[in-house]
Amino acid sequence: MSSDVRFTDFKSDKQPTWCPGCGDFGTMNGMMKALAETGNDPDNTFIVAGIGCSGKIGTYMHSYALHGVHGRALPVGIGVKMANPNLEVMVSGGDGDGYSIGAGHFIHAVRRNVDMSYVVMDNRIYGLTKGQASPTSREDFETSTSPDGPNQPPVNPKALALASGATFIAQSFSSNAQRHAEIVQEAIEHDGFGFVNVYSPCVTFNDVDTYDYFRDSIVDLDETDHDRTDRDQAKDKILESDKEYMGVLYQDESSVPFEEREGVDESMAEIPDGAPEGAMDLVREFY
Repeated sequence: MSSDVRFTDFKSDKQPTWCPGCGDFGTMNGMMKALAETGNDPDNTFIVAGIGCSGKIGTYMHSYALHGVHGRALPVGIGVKMANPNLEVMVSGGDGDGYSIGAGHFIHAVRRNVDMSYVVMDNRIYGLTKGQASPTSREDFETSTSPDGPNQPPVNPKALALASGATFIAQSFSSNAQRHAEIVQEAIEHDGFGFVNVYSPCVTFNDVDTYDYFRDSIVDLDETDHDRTDRDQAKDKILESDKEYMGVLYQDESSVPFEEREGVDESMAEIPDGAPEGAMDLVREFY
């Protein structure tokens, strides 16, 4: 941990290849600012990314990083945290990666409550594969592969998280730089699994859920009387289909991370030289 680190210390020398105006630029900058503000530095940070446009984020950030396979970023991140609890682990992904093929892992990561953060760039479309409907696309959202819309209700990831026993649920908007960084910082500081769904507009393939739409629609919970510790209030806000909220929807202040409950407090990163006694005899039994 360091108090001298700046968010620019997390920038790699690789230039992003995202489309100009992509919401992922703002999402990544907020992640870097939040990591710096919490006293982390690249040497104690591990970023795990999924598949999709957001999957490139580990390349553009200067830290330990791993680009996982489709939908499997969360179990990799959990494994990293279990192996070395001293690392600050942040998993990033998109709505397609996290709420489609990765939905099962999302549910179990939430209920396990490992002390890590999960930042999902939700643009309500598959951007990397050129504009198909995603799990969070509107029911009437027209694409080249669903010209009449997907004709099914969108996944509500906040409701899924709450039903799975989440201890921290938040939502941010990549274009609101200060609030986005503040919300991700709170997720990092939370004792347990910090989940942030980020509205991160796709300027190339989604002309419905645009920057202007979110600017006009978003309600900041900090400007309301919302009590983040009240689960019933959180449920009501999460299930309001006609509102787009920004801020911390729910936080269990008595949350106990998985590692603390299970006594996982020592790093397994240091591997002694040589195989344990008897290991080779065990291996030979399989040949």
